[in-house]
Amino acid sequence: MGLRKVLLSFFLLVFLSAAGAQERFITVSSTTSTEQSGLFKHLLPLFTAKTGIQVRVVAVGTGQALDIGRRGDADVVFVHARPLEEKFVAEGHGVQRFEVMYNDFILIGPKSDPAKVAGTRDIVAALQKIKAAQVPFVSRGDKSGTHFAELALWKEAGIDIAKDKGAWYRDTGQGMGPALNSAAGMNAYILSDRGTWLSFKNRADLAIAVEGDRRLFNQYGVMLVNPAKHPQVKKEMGQAFVDWVVSPEGQKAIADFKIGGEQLFFPNARK
Repeated sequence: MGLRKVLLSFFLLVFLSAAGAQERFITVSSTTSTEQSGLFKHLLPLFTAKTGIQVRVVAVGTGQALDIGRRGDADVVFVHARPLEEKFVAEGHGVQRFEVMYNDFILIGPKSDPAKVAGTRDIVAALQKIKAAQVPFVSRGDKSGTHFAELALWKEAGIDIAKDKGAWYRDTGQGMGPALNSAAGMNAYILSDRGTWLSFKNRADLAIAVEGDRRLFNQYGVMLVNPAKHPQVKKEMGQAFVDWVVSPEGQKAIADFKIGGEQLFFPNARK
């Protein structure tokens, strides 16, 4: 019986060790744009093949993604709102912020273009015309990086949207894909990241109205959640992911991701 117990204990230990090996994963809290554009479906298998580390993504708005990091419920944060990211690091929740890539925001609107802004490059003038005409505008309203950028653009247009919004302005509290669905259903204008728009299927009567304004630049950053503040953070595996996405290999993988032959994100990690 003694030998039997020893053998059972040995096989149990082997089983648990194998189970533990299968649990090599990290949690990345990120934006809906990286998930809904299809970028992570392209990137993560490449990272896992190289390192053996699985990545579980929690795709929410940037504000929520940073809050997840603040609670220590993620190992890495991958978002796009630089002032919020720098605040996250300054508070001690992130170790260091690394720039990874950029794309741009675009103003989507009905092909009928009731605000008469289509084909222009001045996003501030376009928002002023939308407000003056009081035609439907859908806002994500979810404290995401896109929502943060939209609010900054209204402010630059000299519009206090919290005070001046009316029935024409619709706060949805939704991610980018669902918000685009709402805009399609309402035939409304909406600010979108280009990546999600290119991968979006339900375009209905919507099209790009305004693009190319330098104020629509959209930078992404990545940060390891601080293990000194949150001991449960998987420091080595999380840092391996950060190192990979800013490495030449990771940067090439980002550049290689295309939809219909069009590149969605442009790597710009600094050496």
